[in-house]
Amino acid sequence: MERLFSLAYLTIPGTHPADQIRIAKEAGYDCVSLRTIPMYLAGEPEFIMERDPDLFKATKEALKEYEMKLMDIELARVREDLDTDFDAAFEKGAELGATDVLSSIWTKEKAFNVDRCGQICEKAKKFGLTVNLEFVTFAGVTDLKGAVEILDEVKADNLKIMVDTVHAHRSYVTAADLAAVPAERYGFIHLCDCPGPVPALDDPEMIRVAREGRLYCGEGGADIAGMLKALPRNPCSIELPNAAQVQKIGKAGHAGRCLETAKAYFAANGVD
Repeated sequence: MERLFSLAYLTIPGTHPADQIRIAKEAGYDCVSLRTIPMYLAGEPEFIMERDPDLFKATKEALKEYEMKLMDIELARVREDLDTDFDAAFEKGAELGATDVLSSIWTKEKAFNVDRCGQICEKAKKFGLTVNLEFVTFAGVTDLKGAVEILDEVKADNLKIMVDTVHAHRSYVTAADLAAVPAERYGFIHLCDCPGPVPALDDPEMIRVAREGRLYCGEGGADIAGMLKALPRNPCSIELPNAAQVQKIGKAGHAGRCLETAKAYFAANGVD
């Protein structure tokens, strides 16, 4: 069976779910990853399925029309000013066929993080969803070690580690580090590249690149091949925001280029 590729929301941010689904289909993706739990960022549209029946209907119809699967919804964050009231979002996501939820932790209080993450896992389990915990270099849980510790404490059978190749590179996580963790502890993968030098945490480039300046696979300095060979052959959600490329070749052109370069990189580096 071939590896599955999903088109992540952040690759073409602000895109209506129905349009994202169409673009993904036309570019050759197997599935999509939608942001149905908003981050409340300035200027970013909100696609809240449980509050907008027309949006839910349009998304469901697009998935059917283009014969696309919804892999995951995002972003169930752990933060002091947010609760875990994701039931409605999880329910609608499951109704659309989602199997996974993306989550991340933005505080340094471990006891709080374990409790809140556990609550999210319990709620997700009611709808048959797996929670994928992403470690983010500039967040609360910043590396593989921290993510493993959360899994050890939460002890939820539907909690996995989601490895983003950019954040792994920038958190100095090696292929050997990844290989040392049992394969069953991993969920899907966020795939993209980035410049080799790692900026300081207070350098604006740390966040800018992550949110709008990622690179096509093979065009940066991350050891993507090493990471993928150390990880199980799980689906890859291509999360590759690049504002300059979207402006240059459009959303559809950029989404297509992301998949083309990923598959070419896989072939050139012996990754299946």
